[in-house]
Amino acid sequence: MIDIRPFDTLGHADHGWLDARHHFSFANYHDPERMGWGNIRVWNDDTIAAQSGFPPHPHRDMEIVTFVRSGAISHRDSLGNEGRTVAGDVQVMSAGTGIIHAEYNLEDEQTTLFQIWIIPDRTGDKPGWGQRAFPKATREGGFEVLASGMPDVDDALTIRTDAKVAATTLSTGQTAVWTTSPDRHQYLVAPTGRVRVNGVEAQPRDGIAVTDESEISVEALDDAEVVLVDAR
Repeated sequence: MIDIRPFDTLGHADHGWLDARHHFSFANYHDPERMGWGNIRVWNDDTIAAQSGFPPHPHRDMEIVTFVRSGAISHRDSLGNEGRTVAGDVQVMSAGTGIIHAEYNLEDEQTTLFQIWIIPDRTGDKPGWGQRAFPKATREGGFEVLASGMPDVDDALTIRTDAKVAATTLSTGQTAVWTTSPDRHQYLVAPTGRVRVNGVEAQPRDGIAVTDESEISVEALDDAEVVLVDAR
């Protein structure tokens, strides 16, 4: 099953400094038909104005993955972690028993990113944070796993949930294939470029919800980048 959620049907909140699109119910946007997809609870498509950002605020019991699409985001949290994550790279935060963090765009240009929340497999763990660079050249033409709750994925950032976050960069006409299990849930977004997923076409920034498939074939109709989450 493949369900396309067109970009213009997503929840929308414009706060001036933050222009956010919500793939699933979030904050003041509520759609009982879009409360999540499997264990994926939030997928926000955020544009953050230069020299602005999210002031310190708390989270608990959630795995939060930030994929930066352009610009950079600077992180600081109550554990003493600090870091700057640039376009194409990823940071993960395991909120665990509780963490306070701030995310600022300290650049002179806007930053765009996906913020993805995945429900953890268990609660009560200590909070944690991590980031790493993933050069786009390493994922050209095929999916690279960026974050994973599986112990057999080398080099990926660790998340505390039965899920994988992956990305691929495709030239027009290229295809990337993701192998999975029909009982799992996948959600894909191409921030740039039109794609065809198992024969179904999607526009840039559309949500693509998939289940009951053992193989997902993503064909680039334009030069495209694709972010995918495969969750229980």
